[in-house]
Amino acid sequence: MTAVTTIKAVWFSPTGTTQKTVTKIAATLSRELELPLATDDFTLPERRTQALRFSSHDLVVFGTPVYAGRVPNVLIKYIKTLSGRGALGIPVVLYGNRNYDDALIELRDAMEEGGIHTVAAAAFIGEHSFSTVLAAHRPDAADLAKAEAFGNAVAEKIRSRAIDTAPVFVRGETPYRPYYTPRLKDGTPIDIRKVTSKITDDCTYCGICAAVCPMGSLDADDPAKFTGICIKCGACIKGCPRHARYYDDEGYLFHKRDLEEVYTRRAEPELFL
Repeated sequence: MTAVTTIKAVWFSPTGTTQKTVTKIAATLSRELELPLATDDFTLPERRTQALRFSSHDLVVFGTPVYAGRVPNVLIKYIKTLSGRGALGIPVVLYGNRNYDDALIELRDAMEEGGIHTVAAAAFIGEHSFSTVLAAHRPDAADLAKAEAFGNAVAEKIRSRAIDTAPVFVRGETPYRPYYTPRLKDGTPIDIRKVTSKITDDCTYCGICAAVCPMGSLDADDPAKFTGICIKCGACIKGCPRHARYYDDEGYLFHKRDLEEVYTRRAEPELFL
């Protein structure tokens, strides 16, 4: 195994939950292994204009949120451009208390295909992008304590050089299951792919929502106008200081209420070493 000389924290995190978890794990590794920490936030579109490139001396903590049980489909093409060059890696996914389904195995496979050998993996929980109730305020102190403990365990694995040649085992299925489909009570599928948020009269046209949109889809001069797709990431809703953005689509609102009513239990992180 090539000696690790740098810890790299890499993430897509529209509402900050993935970033918080990934940086806690990476900072722990940096401290425990006494190595420098570098970060790469590819949330905004301008940060995805160049491929992610690593070296054989990097240990990469790579995080994405879970959308509909999978890695966000808008990221797949970009992630597949990464060049790992023999780096070691830790795939990390954040889900909103329902399930991460096949997101973690999908991210692990993409990293392996890109030349990053996965040595550990984790699925953590973050406040759902649709809600302030579902997994509210997570990752919380308990989650971050588990992230730190996970980082400590990975550091010990690196120190002991106990690295398997096979990719880290994670829970999930291949072929990957289809993206999770929300349904009405009678089983009718709900399609929210073209649903977009709207603004109230409280909007001051400050431009924050446009600045934080990971797809670059909001017009800064007219925030009611979409110039691209909406991935329902929650960045514009949760980032608005005036709480002036909202959804009114009935299918979307039913799905949100259904998730909040069904998934009340506290899901716990799953760690794979």
